Amino acid sequence: MSAYVIVDIDVNDAEGYKEYVKIAPAAVTLYGGRYIARGGPNETLEGDWHAKRLVILEFPNSERAKAWLNSPEYAPARALRHKYAKSTWSWSKAFSSSCDWPRLLPLSPLRAGVFSFCFSLWTL
Repeated sequence: MSAYVIVDIDVNDAEGYKEYVKIAPAAVTLYGGRYIARGGPNETLEGDWHAKRLVILEFPNSERAKAWLNSPEYAPARALRHKYAKSTWSWSKAFSSSCDWPRLLPLSPLRAGVFSFCFSLWTL
């Protein structure tokens, strides 16, 4: 199941950080990852979190995401990121977009309701 890495990056040296932006994608690709969002405009819709530079990556699973982060291929880019920016990282496992995830719920009225909701989306 896909895993998403969510990163809030506060760049403290924009010129130096350009080198990170150049070399990081190769390691991401090598570990099966891809960028979903990478530093474009973002807006806080609710709450107090105000992301500086928001990056979202998708990996085939959490094991590949963690392997990439700690890989020798990513190490040079990671050192640059640590030098030129401060960041906060998190990851989340994804549910299938085909709405088959309700089968993971125990049998209950909630499960029946989720199936109905997914079926409604599928038939739109």
